[in-house]
Amino acid sequence: MANKSGEIMYKIYRALTYGISPLIRLHLRWRKFRGLEQPLRWRERLGRPSAPRPTGHLIWFHAVSLGEGLAAIPVIKCCLERRPDVTVLMTTTTSSAFEVIKNRLPTNVIYQFAPLDMPSTMDAFLQYWRPNAVILMESELWPNLIMGAARNGIALALLNGRMSTKSFQIWSQPIIFPLMKLMLSKFSLILPLSTVQGIRFQLLQASPFIINYSGDLKFATENFVISEGDRKSIEEFQVQLAHRKVWMASSIHKGEEEVFLGAHNILKKKLGDIVTIIVPRHPQHGQDIAMKLQEEGVCVALRSRGDKLTPGTSIYVVDSLGELRNFYRLTPIAVIGGSFLLGSTGHNISEAAAAGCAILTGHHVGHFKQMVLEMQRVNPLSVLQVSGENIVEAISELFGNANILQARRTAAKQAYYVLSSGIIENVWENLQVHILDKLISRDDFHGV
Repeated sequence: MANKSGEIMYKIYRALTYGISPLIRLHLRWRKFRGLEQPLRWRERLGRPSAPRPTGHLIWFHAVSLGEGLAAIPVIKCCLERRPDVTVLMTTTTSSAFEVIKNRLPTNVIYQFAPLDMPSTMDAFLQYWRPNAVILMESELWPNLIMGAARNGIALALLNGRMSTKSFQIWSQPIIFPLMKLMLSKFSLILPLSTVQGIRFQLLQASPFIINYSGDLKFATENFVISEGDRKSIEEFQVQLAHRKVWMASSIHKGEEEVFLGAHNILKKKLGDIVTIIVPRHPQHGQDIAMKLQEEGVCVALRSRGDKLTPGTSIYVVDSLGELRNFYRLTPIAVIGGSFLLGSTGHNISEAAAAGCAILTGHHVGHFKQMVLEMQRVNPLSVLQVSGENIVEAISELFGNANILQARRTAAKQAYYVLSSGIIENVWENLQVHILDKLISRDDFHGV
C-alpha cells in the first residue's frame, strides 16, 4: 500500500514538473540573460550534452555546489585509479562550483552542468549518457532523477548523505512520506554523514542493510596544484604579512561583515598592527564590502584588483573563488563565518584544520555541528565556538599567549588527521561491493 501511495505521489510530482517546465525554461533563459548562467554551456541544464558519450561503463557523480563537489573529487580520483575501465561523468549545479572544479578534476573526467529535474530534461540526459550507476552527494534527492534511474536498472548510491531537521520534518509528513520511502527503496548504498543522519534515513524507511558509515568526506581534503601566477601572488602576499598579526574571517554571509569589521576596529586599537582578511561566501559580496569601506574613508585592499597590503592598510578582502585553502595557510587564526547570525547553517571547518589554523566558529552551524563535535571529541582545543560579542576577547587571548595559540593550532591539525584517516578507503570499499562489482552493460538501456 505504501509503495502504491508513493507511486501515486511520484506521478503527481512528475505531472507538476512537466506542467511548469515551460516556466522553468523561461526562468533559465532570464538567468542567462542576466549573466547568472554560464553563457556557453547553460543548455546543459536542459539535458543537452556538450561532449560525446564514450563507449563502456560510465559512472555519474552529481553534487549541487562547490563544497559537495570538492568532497567528491578524491572519490572520483580513487575510482579512476582502481577502475580504469570506467568513465566518470561529473555534474554540479552552481556556476561557482563550475568555475573552480573544472580546473581540479582529472583531465579524463567529463564535466557538465546538472540537468534540471524536469521529466523531458532528465529523460533526455539519462537517454544520452546511459550511466551504469549514479553517485549522489549529500542531499541531492530528486524524484525524476531517482525514479528515472531506477526504471532503467541504474544503480544508485548516496555519499555523505544528510537530511536537515527541516527537510526531515517535511519528508515525514504523511502526504509526501510515501514518495521519500519509494525513492530511498531504489538505492543500493547510503553512506550517511553521521549516525544521526543514518537514523533519519532509517526513519524514512531506508533499508538498514544499505546504510554504512565511512566518515565525513569533507575531511578528505587534498592539495590542488595552483598556477605559477597564483603561487607567486600568494608568496608576495605572505611577504606583505610578515611581522604583522593576522586573522581571517572566512565564508562570511551578508550581515556578518558588521560583526567582523566591528571586531577588527576594536582589535586594531588594542593590538596595533593587525591585518584582517575577509573572505565572503560570494565574490560580489566582497566587492560590496570594499566599496562601502572606501566610501567611509577606510583603506582596504581588494584581491581582484591586485592591491598590495601597504603598512597603512589593515583590511584585505578576497573576492575570488577557489583560493580559500591557500589563505588558510597564511593565517594562524580562522574564524569560520555563516555561523554568527540566527538561521545560519555553518560552513566546512576541515580545510582550516588541515592548514593548522586555530579555529573559531559561531553557534549556528546547522549540520556542521557533527563536524564540530567530532573534532572537539578528538581534541577539545581543536574548535572554539564563540558568539559575535566574544570574538574580540577570544582573538585577543590567542594573540596575547603564543602557547595557547600554538596549542589550538596543533589540536585542530591533530583532529583533522585523526578524522580524515581511512575515509576514502572506506568509501571505496563500500562502492566496490555495493555498486562497482555489480555493473552491468548499458546495452539493455531501454529508454525512460
